[in-house]
Amino acid sequence: MQNIQMVDLISQYKKIKDEIDKEIFSVIDSAKFIKGPVVTEFQDNLAAYLNAKHVIACGNGTDALQIALMALDLKPGDEVITSDFTFIATVEVIALLGLKPVLVDVYPDTFTLDIEQLEKAVTSKTKAIIPVHLFGQAADMDKINAIAQKHNLFVIEDTAQALGAEYFFNNEKQKLGTIGDIGCTSFFPSKNLGTFGDGGALFTNNDALAEKIRSITNHGMKVRYYHDYIGVNSRLDSLHAAILKVKLKYLDQYNAARKQAADYYDQAFEKCKHLIIPARNKKSSHIFHQYTLQLKNADRAALIEHLKSKNIPAMIYYPVPLHKQKAYSHYKFNDHDFPVTNKLSETVFSLPMHTELTKEQQDYIIENVLTYLS
Repeated sequence: MQNIQMVDLISQYKKIKDEIDKEIFSVIDSAKFIKGPVVTEFQDNLAAYLNAKHVIACGNGTDALQIALMALDLKPGDEVITSDFTFIATVEVIALLGLKPVLVDVYPDTFTLDIEQLEKAVTSKTKAIIPVHLFGQAADMDKINAIAQKHNLFVIEDTAQALGAEYFFNNEKQKLGTIGDIGCTSFFPSKNLGTFGDGGALFTNNDALAEKIRSITNHGMKVRYYHDYIGVNSRLDSLHAAILKVKLKYLDQYNAARKQAADYYDQAFEKCKHLIIPARNKKSSHIFHQYTLQLKNADRAALIEHLKSKNIPAMIYYPVPLHKQKAYSHYKFNDHDFPVTNKLSETVFSLPMHTELTKEQQDYIIENVLTYLS
């Protein structure tokens, strides 16, 4: 049996090596490394896939979130609501821009924004909501958009872990990232659509926002050397665009493979009294960027160490809630406001999940998890 990886990028690459190599060498031969035609081609292909009017590529997923906020003309002290249970980038960009992050607890089953807590968090200073589609699972965009419309708020979807997932919004199927005002994603190598380095993108159906976002990503320029906005230097290089152009063709296949692997895990673990399998939002297709279980009445550290001894990797996303992070202590979050996130941080763990998982590998993982917990 091949060694088990949390994400097996080498095997994935080998399957499409000829296509990838051809595109990479085409860029090298052209020497159009920055803003080459392949970047435009990839953006157009992704826009067609998402059924979005505009896709603007950038340097990484964190930049995408920051640029989205910069495009909304928010002022220092304006409040932005987001999830307490997510990667740091979501709140990091809020703080970097002098805005005030307002953290909200999550649901214990889907790990997404608790709608009741979200609405309670809205104040006269609130200007935007950043729902996080965590681990490939959709936040409740119907209710989030309704709250946003009620209070005249912007919605920026953090789709870094859910690119390609579908959601039934207003009884129509839409891709996540195209439901709010702006969608953001990351092309970090381990993502469902990942490049061989860093990359990111923003999506919007708003022409004016798209124009401003394009300018911000390029030093605030529309015309060279004329700067209309304070901008940043954040672009997707041609080599990454070439890689992503190939891999985009396989994204639905990759997501289907992840869902199939998750179903197999579910069947094995659903009757184990020490495990809670991932919930599925009935409005959306969970695409399992991570396969994350909750542990009950068992020692998580000991389990992970046991799996490690069997050459099975396991990860904890995320061991420290955002409201407890030292860098954000000056916001004086109340620990009692986040009982679900606090519990999840102590009980969740993620098993290997990627497009190349074999049944043999999963059987070995499952056997060792269940044997330890029996």
